[in-house]
Amino acid sequence: MKAHRLVVPLSAAGARLDVFLALALPHLTRSRVQSLVKSGHVRVNGAPPAKAGQSLRGGEHLELEEAAPPPLHAEPQDIALEVIFEDDDLIVIDKPPGLVTHPAPGHADGTLVNALLHHCRTLSAGSAAMRPGIVHRLDKDTSGLLAVAKNDAAHQALAAQFSGRTIDKRYLALVRGWPRRQSGKMEGPIGRHPVDRKKMTVVRLERGRHALTTYRTLAQLEADCVGLSVALLECRLFTGRTHQIRVHLKHLGHPILGDATYGGPSSGVTPPVPRQMLHAWSLALAHPRTGDLLRLIAPIPADFAAYLPRALVLAPGQESV
Repeated sequence: MKAHRLVVPLSAAGARLDVFLALALPHLTRSRVQSLVKSGHVRVNGAPPAKAGQSLRGGEHLELEEAAPPPLHAEPQDIALEVIFEDDDLIVIDKPPGLVTHPAPGHADGTLVNALLHHCRTLSAGSAAMRPGIVHRLDKDTSGLLAVAKNDAAHQALAAQFSGRTIDKRYLALVRGWPRRQSGKMEGPIGRHPVDRKKMTVVRLERGRHALTTYRTLAQLEADCVGLSVALLECRLFTGRTHQIRVHLKHLGHPILGDATYGGPSSGVTPPVPRQMLHAWSLALAHPRTGDLLRLIAPIPADFAAYLPRALVLAPGQESV
């Protein structure tokens, strides 16, 4: 049990208790704070508050007790995988949309890691018991290439490439509207949204981390094709911030189709959008043991290809649209 003790500044007078605590303790979401209030783990001036939304006056002494989450351990599960490359050191998967990368609260099993443990038997130790082999991640509803380390030496070599920004990661995104420039650079620092802690946003540099994404327009689809004007972009990641491409494209004014979190349209499009239209399409890296350059492509999935003219849909192994 970890206790947090805070004094409410006078400048916070009028703020809701749950909002103030979520801002003061960025690792806690507002819903998590509300749950802790409901379970009696928050006190205001020594007494439980009447409700999570009570208004603060300033000067209150707050205490929040944060119970440690139960440890998670990933177990092997027989879940089908689309393997793009595999040897004794490395496996690269074409992750389908809807599959969570590793176990976490709310997703104790049925994840990519559970599938990998069944397929590979051994993976690198990773950063935690529920993340063996995981060097980088894809959001649940993002499809495409994800590289996984089978041993610790491979993990260290891949992690060094990611931190050194020598891995070439390219994504395909379907976005609302046509960017004014055919290509460009998006370099806004990314940090937690000040109100909705489950979201990220472009912030001042001192409140976030440097993030760099470049894009180029591959195709512009007329409104009479899919229901509204849509552009197909290739985005290249130079940093690996949470939700980076999704946040940068929203900031550019062209959110990804189906991305409800960041304002991407899901209605008015034909066919209806089943998920965020973001696909980790291309990955180029040095093999962790030999140093040989690997260039890998994940074919465009059917739900993504449904919005594209047939001539634009990639066949396996092609590198350009």
